Amino acid sequence: MVAGQRVVAWRPRVPGVVEVFHARFTEHAYPMHVHDVWTLLIVDDGAVRYDLDRREHGTPGDTVSLLPPQVPHNGSPATAHGFRKRVLYLDPTQLDEGLIGAAVDSPDLVDPLLRRRVGQLHTALTEPGDEFEAQCRLALVRERLGDHLRPGAATRARETVPGVAHALRELLDARLFQGVPLEEAAGLLGAHPTHLVRAFSRAFGIAPHQYLTARRLLLDGMPPGEVAATTGFYDQSHLNRSFKRLVGTTPGRFAGGRGGAVRPEGPSGGNVSDPGGRGPGRRRS
Repeated sequence: MVAGQRVVAWRPRVPGVVEVFHARFTEHAYPMHVHDVWTLLIVDDGAVRYDLDRREHGTPGDTVSLLPPQVPHNGSPATAHGFRKRVLYLDPTQLDEGLIGAAVDSPDLVDPLLRRRVGQLHTALTEPGDEFEAQCRLALVRERLGDHLRPGAATRARETVPGVAHALRELLDARLFQGVPLEEAAGLLGAHPTHLVRAFSRAFGIAPHQYLTARRLLLDGMPPGEVAATTGFYDQSHLNRSFKRLVGTTPGRFAGGRGGAVRPEGPSGGNVSDPGGRGPGRRRS
């Protein structure tokens, strides 16, 4: 490997993400080639110049670049300093085929919110056990990309499904430890995956993956203050307010202290069992 060059790639257990690719290049240049998937690229250091469909583009600042499948492109460092990038290769079904033309015309998107969401998705994909969080974040990234490439299309997918937030909460409670993929939850509840995430967040003030992780960690005996910091709440008061709105009690009373002496009630009033052992814990909002 060339000095200063680093490459890490893996296939996550997240439907829709074919491959994650992180690299640092100083001299490497890609020849003209095509992918059969969508290429979602962010550059954390330096810059990349590339030709897409015989037109020159680049990745300055907070740009998010989306390269469509089956369209020839290349890539090389824009300066002698090289670049450090993170790439997601997304299954063709993740974005409508009709968006390819718009992506060819405007592949570089200057959008701080989209950039932040893509970075958060990468972080979730690096942590084993964060698959549900990654699915939720991917849904929001897809929606934002659609807003750019076909304004108004994503808005139509956000129409309200009555009671869906509470239905999702009951489903997450019922399958607390075995888990439920976001796409399966969407199918069971008859709602778009992105709408599920948005409806839950609006109704309860926290994202579904935050609720799921906080509940698991509290049952593991982690103190509420540590749970708040680990799962990305502003502080313990934020966790207390959100959790009481969701569950009807404070986090400390929910788990009965570090020993977990009190078993929580499931969505139908029965005790929640743990047939598969405690789920993994982690961090962030």
